[in-house]
Order: sequence, then C-alpha cells, then structure tokens
Amino acid sequence: MESTLPLPFLISVNVPPGLGGEKEGLNREEVSCLGTVFFTVKPQTYEKIFRFLGRHNTEFQPFFDVTQLESRDDVVSLIDAGARKVFVRPEQLPDFAEFGSRVAPVVSGANPAQLTSATEHGLLVSDFDITAAETAQFVEEAKAKKIASFFVKPVADADLEKFIGVAAQVGAIPILPSTDVTSKEQAGKLAVPKILAASWKSDRADGLIPTVVVDEHDTALGLVYSSEESVGEALRTQTGVYQSRKRGLWYKGASSGDTQELVRISLDCDNDALKFVVRQKGRFCHLEQSGCFGDLKGIKKLEQTLVSRKRFAPQGSYTARLFSDEKLLRAKIMEEAEELCDAKTAEEVAFEAADLIYFAMARVVAAGVSLADVEKSLDAKSFKVKRRQGDAKGRWAEKEGIKTETNGAAPPAPAPVKEEPKKDERILMKVLDAGEVTTQELDAALKRPSQKSADAIMKIIVPIIDDVRKNGDKALLSYTHKFERATSLTSPVLKAPFPESMMQLPAETIRAIDVSFENIKKFHAAQKDEKPLQVETMPGVVCSRFSRPIEAVGLYVPGGTAVLPSTALMLGVPAMVAGCQKIVIASPPRSDGSITPEIVYVAHKVGAESIVLAGGAQAVAAMAYGTESVTKVDKILGPGNQFVTAAKMYVSNDTNAGVGIDMPAGPSEVLVVADKDANPAFVASDLLSQAEHGVDSQVILIAIDLTDAQLAAIEDEVHNQAMALPRVDIVRGSIAHSLTVKVKTVEEAMEISNRYAPEHLILQIKDAEKAVEKVMNAGSVFIGEWTPESVGDYSAGVNHSLPTYGFAKQYSGVNLASFVKHITSSNLTAEGLRNVGGSVMQLAKVEELEAHRRAVEIRLEHMNKA
Repeated sequence: MESTLPLPFLISVNVPPGLGGEKEGLNREEVSCLGTVFFTVKPQTYEKIFRFLGRHNTEFQPFFDVTQLESRDDVVSLIDAGARKVFVRPEQLPDFAEFGSRVAPVVSGANPAQLTSATEHGLLVSDFDITAAETAQFVEEAKAKKIASFFVKPVADADLEKFIGVAAQVGAIPILPSTDVTSKEQAGKLAVPKILAASWKSDRADGLIPTVVVDEHDTALGLVYSSEESVGEALRTQTGVYQSRKRGLWYKGASSGDTQELVRISLDCDNDALKFVVRQKGRFCHLEQSGCFGDLKGIKKLEQTLVSRKRFAPQGSYTARLFSDEKLLRAKIMEEAEELCDAKTAEEVAFEAADLIYFAMARVVAAGVSLADVEKSLDAKSFKVKRRQGDAKGRWAEKEGIKTETNGAAPPAPAPVKEEPKKDERILMKVLDAGEVTTQELDAALKRPSQKSADAIMKIIVPIIDDVRKNGDKALLSYTHKFERATSLTSPVLKAPFPESMMQLPAETIRAIDVSFENIKKFHAAQKDEKPLQVETMPGVVCSRFSRPIEAVGLYVPGGTAVLPSTALMLGVPAMVAGCQKIVIASPPRSDGSITPEIVYVAHKVGAESIVLAGGAQAVAAMAYGTESVTKVDKILGPGNQFVTAAKMYVSNDTNAGVGIDMPAGPSEVLVVADKDANPAFVASDLLSQAEHGVDSQVILIAIDLTDAQLAAIEDEVHNQAMALPRVDIVRGSIAHSLTVKVKTVEEAMEISNRYAPEHLILQIKDAEKAVEKVMNAGSVFIGEWTPESVGDYSAGVNHSLPTYGFAKQYSGVNLASFVKHITSSNLTAEGLRNVGGSVMQLAKVEELEAHRRAVEIRLEHMNKA
C-alpha cells in the first residue's frame, strides 16, 4: 500500500510523560525512533499534551483524537503547535474547514453506514472490532470506496495480527497500542520488525531491504541493507545496526568508533526501501569524507567549518572575537543584512545573502545551537496556522519611512485582523472612529464572522436526514449512540408522564425555574388576540381573521454536557400558552443516556408529550418526518449549531416533510450603545455575557463621544472581568473579531445599530427610553443601566430565541404568534355578492379564469330569477 506516512502504522501512546513509560511494550526511545504517534486528548490531559507537543513537534509525527475537547481554540492550538492531523466528530468539521487536510472526521465501530462520513481529507474509525457481524460488509464497502488517509483503531485486546490484515484489505493505516507491540519477539506481543518486514517489498532472494542512511539534515551518508532481525536490534539498542550480505549483523562503528545514534526509521512511499536517520559520530565512509556520496556542502558544511573555527581559533584573533564579542557579531549581522537589502542584481543578492548566512550561522554556533535545532524551528513554523500581523517594528519601520500606528502616522485599518493572542496578552477590542472611515469600510469592519461552507454541512447532514427518514427509530438511536456516546439507550424517546426521579432538583433551582415560568407565561399570554378581527369592507361583505394554535410543535433544546432549561422555557411556555396539542422536546442526552433534570422538569410543567433523546440533524429529521416513537410535528423551533440550523432549513424546503421552522440562525451577538453616563463595569459585563457564548460570537460597542480615559476604563473592565471568567479562551476568540466604534451622537449610534440589526441591543445611555423610538432593527432591546441582557435570557419574561446574523431586519424573535396560525374568513350576504361580484367577474375575465367568473355569475343569475 502506498502511503505518505513514514511508516505503515501509527503507535497509540498514553499521555506524556507516560509515553514510553509503560511497564511493557515499546519504551519511549523506541516510540521516538518510529515517530508516528497517536494520542486521545482529554480535557484533563490537554495541557500535558500541548507542552509535550511544543517541545517535540518535529521529533514525532503526532495525530490526535480531539473529540473530547469542547474548546475550538484548544484544537486549533494543537494544530498550530504541529499536529499533523486531528480527528473531530463529523458535525464539527465545518468549524475547522479552513485547516484543510489537517482535520478529518472520526466515527466509532464497524457500521458500514459510517463510511459516508469520510471526506477528501480522510476518516478514522475507532473501536474497530474485526469480530463484529457487520465487519465483512464494512470491509467490502470500504474496499469499494477507496478512502484516502484512512485510519482504523482497534477495540481493546484485539488480535493485532489479524487486525493489521483487515486494515490492509481496506487500505487503512492501523493504529497499534504501544503496550501491545515490542521491538523484539515477546509472548503475547507483536514485534514491530515483523510488522515492517511484512510491509516492505524486497526484490532480493534473501529478502533484505535497501536502506538509505542519512543524517538529521537528510544528507545521504550511504546505502546499506536491513533485515527483520537488524531492524529489531537497531530499535533495541538505539544505534545503527544493519545486515551485512556476508557477515550477518553489522553494528556500525563497533570497530572504528564512528558510531551512530538512531533517530528515526521510515519506509519510502511504496515500501521498497528503508531510511535510517542517525546522529553520526565521526565519518560514515571509510574514506576521508563524511559520507559515501562525498563531503558535506552548503550550510551544513558551513556549520562544520564554524564549529572547528570556534574550537581552534587563536585567542584574541578576529575569528575568536567573532564568537565571543556579542557587539561585534551583532554589528556584522546588521551590516550584512543592510547590504543584502541594498543589493540590486541577482549575483549581488546571492553574494550578500551568503555573507549574511555566514554571520547568522556564527551567531548560532556561538550560542551553542546546532543547524539541526534551526531546522527543527523552521519545520515547526511550517505547521503554524495562527498568523500575526507582519508589520515591521516601530524603529525599523520609521527608518524606512513606513507609517504605523505606533509612530502616529497611519489610521487604524478599517477591517479587523484575525489574530490569535497568547494566553497572557491583554484582551482588547479593536477601535474604529466612524468619522474617519467611509460607510463601506465601517460595514466591512462590522461584518460577522464568516459561516462555514453550506456545501460541506449539507454533505454531512443530508445522509443523516435520509437515514432517519427511511429507518426511523433504529437510525435515530444509532446516531445518539454515535454522537452522544449514549450506548446504553434502548429507546430514542422518553414519554410523559415523566418519572419524579428524573426531576430531582435543589429547591432554589425549582424556585428560579418557577419564577421564570410565570413571567414568561404572563408576557406571552398578554400577546393573545382578545377576539377575532372582523371588518365589513363594504355593505354585505364581512371579512374576519381568527387564530388557532399549531397542533404539533417540535422544540429543539441544545443539551448534552450543557444544561439549558432557559431554552426549554422560552419555547415550551409560549407553546403551552398558545394551546398546542402536542409539544415534543428534542434534546441530546448525556453519555449515560440521561437527560438533565432541569429540562425534564420544564417539559413536565409545559405539558410536553415526549422528549426525544437526540440532537443534531437526526433529531430535526425525526420530528420533521416522524418515526415509530417520535411524533411528527408541524413546526420546529429552537436554536442549535450549524448542523441543526441547516437541517431545519432543509426539511422546511422538503414538501414531503410538510414542516415549518421559526427562523434562520447564526452565532450569538450583542451591540451595546454607551455614553459618558454609562458605568464601565456594566458595559463590560454586557459585552462579555455574549462573548462567552462561543468564539464565533461577536460583540460591538458603540461609544458616544467618550474621552480616551472613559474608553480606557471600559477596556480595563473588559480585560479584568474576562480574565476572571472560566471561559476566557472562548472570550479571546470572540473579542478577536469584535469592535468598538466611536461616534459623536446618539443619532449616529442608532443609524449604525439599525444597519447592523443586532440580536441583542443594549442602551446604556442617558434617557435610554427616548432612544427606543429610533430602533428599527433589533431582536430584543434592553433599556437602561439596570437591564442586563441576561435577564432577557432567563427570567424577565421576554423571549430569548431571537434572529441573529442581521436577520432582525426581516424576522421577529419567537413569540406567541410563532405557535399559532391566523385563518381568515369571508361572509357575504346576497347584497354583498351583488356589491362585489362585478369586480370579481371582471378580474377573473382579465386573468382568463372562466370558472372563477362563472362561480359568481351563476349565483347572481340565481338571485335575479328569484
């Protein structure tokens, strides 16, 4: 099997420092020589793994299962630190689309249906059981699909030899636990040399494999041969051991003293040659040259020369001073750098670059750093995905006449630059003065974080929706097992009445829910039509409109590890007040199959018929089409991630589903308008209450005529309050694309707010109530300093399911009308038909709808005869 990996397998290891610390199996040094490692990252082990990766990201080729990490920032940091590939849940893929081939999905078990989750960047199947009944079908379908970058990880205590065979059949890279493989023959373990020998292809009768020996710079030293036995001995001794075609095992340097320390073993792309990376002591070649292909060249040769000069330069000589006099060496580096910048022709550039490299390498050697260390740093930089602004530092920019913010010559850029700050950096929103930019530049700066590719999301959700539609409860349950890990569940639905044991809550939580319930109920009950609308449009023609509840509604309540009774209240209470006959709540269960008691308690209070124990596209599909256990609904409401939103929009456009939805959705957002009377602590707390929702959330501050000191007070509060939050990393991600806009007047502030159309609008200004009349576009408005947005989220009575991403220009938030439909009626007397009939017949004639016209004419003729 051809592969871009250096070995035809990965080694699954425990969390550092456990790497190589196991009592059996491979030790750390042996794993290091193999290099391709696999970690399962957990929140409690993340910091250890991140530190390990920072120190060793070029020594290993690390792969990570990150499905247990909740923070996107943590996953991105692993990628930035050198993870070759991270495996995420399929529904998370759109959040990492920008990282291309370095992110792939992971699914569990040998279910053939899982293969649909594969992307162009690969697939990992974990908990792969070769003894499962469905494995044979899985193998056949996987062979047909020919998945690129395909990985399989076995269940515990699997027969590794058979497992590797099955992996080979489907063209997959097996992931082998380090505790179950060894460097030499051992009872009950599988020897790595045996795995390699079974993988390589030799054209020699004796089965030996050509082996290229290189140093750490990939400079070829010579060509030798290896055998299964010699590879095992090399791993065991951590030295260069090869197979002589005449004399058996050859321990390189045993007689000459020119020994080798083994760094890495790898196979070439089509498995017909080995490569040994070594640290060579002395020469590899028996002749007076470093390697069998000749002496060193280029920068490696320069390093060798400089090391020698540093060691043997006469005391007080220029050469000795070059390595000991920091000021002299610094001056030479600056001189050569300037000459390189001034070079004009290609020849001059090459000459001056060589001079600069010479003195730069002198600095490296003087510091006791090796060229290998420099190359490791270069390799590490190549894996970076976080980017910082590349402007020159102030004094250098000023010297070249470049204007920067630091030397006061250039205005701030209108569009926010996405940067990934360090954990100890100040949390600071970018500031833009509306008076110094055009409307177009301001709108660009206020643009929401881009949403992921719709095509990528649809590719994931459509197969799930189709599966649930066709296979009902079986499919729904399988997705809950897969995505929520709730493998103990045997039914996808919890039917009312709900057991008391599932609603055990602290008394203070019950009181809080009850207070919120009553306030939400009171506000939404006041929205009821007191009586049907009735209008006589002309004598004898009476038109009316009356409301009726939507009979069956599905309420999506995000859940799983989170506890969101507030969303259950915001959807369930107006559904109850409207008189919906069937209320179905869908919420993903916890991994033990239970649902949070707060949600069960709310479901009980609002009279829900059932709770669907599922999340994501599968829950939406179950409610849209119905299953054996899930009641089909007429409308689906509630927030969710991009997969839930896409699934809602998909089923609403499918006439076979016959289901409506509340509104499109996007990440949470807030816009705070503050003037000099605003309390900086209050302003900061309102901004952060939305910033902590997610890294794709956006918070906007419109500062009305604030002084630099007043704005600084708010900025200080934002940083200090944020640093005290448990979700500070999420806040950093959100603040990175958030903005403060400086304006002069309330009118200017409200104009910008209306163009932005925020989900939440907070008015922390003098005479805030008067400014409400200027609000044209907003999901919900919070007036004055004593009205934080969080009261609307929970207990004031207004609804917190609101339009985001600018949809407040077209949509209302969830309200009582969301759960009812209005029906109109017409009631005509004979006189009324005579009055309006002529107009009806003429318009029907114009539209050439003769039956329409005659429906009136026949009645009028009947009247005339009577």
